[in-house]
Amino acid sequence: MRTLLSSILLATCLTLGCDRGDHPGHLGIPAPLFSVADGTHTVDLAQLRGRVVVLNLWASWCAPCVEELPSLLELQHRLPQVTVIGISQDEDADAYQHFLTQHHVDFVTVRDPSLRINKLYGTVQIPETYVIDRNGILRRKFVSAQNWTSPEILDYLGRL
Repeated sequence: MRTLLSSILLATCLTLGCDRGDHPGHLGIPAPLFSVADGTHTVDLAQLRGRVVVLNLWASWCAPCVEELPSLLELQHRLPQVTVIGISQDEDADAYQHFLTQHHVDFVTVRDPSLRINKLYGTVQIPETYVIDRNGILRRKFVSAQNWTSPEILDYLGRL
């Protein structure tokens, strides 16, 4: 009996752990709208209707965020019909600007040190990325660093 209970508990934990948050309950509904400005850039999600948006929540001090950055940059270049938007948690504006320059970040990114957008989307751990279709509907959520140039992701985004 003890072995059976242990097996059931292990199977349950493994099943729950495999999802990693890719399919939250709020997919298929309109993405929460927001407007955020940091003095350098402004992002108004409502103005991006009609475009596929890859909304990346990140920070310059986050190692997995830095790890996926080159592939996000490459994604923006390979699929110009997809708009990559970064929302950074960075508090230090100078360090943030230095990071953007040093890493040649050429997609739009804004600082949101208040974490307002993270709270709006329910993000507690970064990087976290949402795919929003042309109609403003949340289609996918990616948790942790991704290879944004993988054939599967490029194909998925290209079909949207």
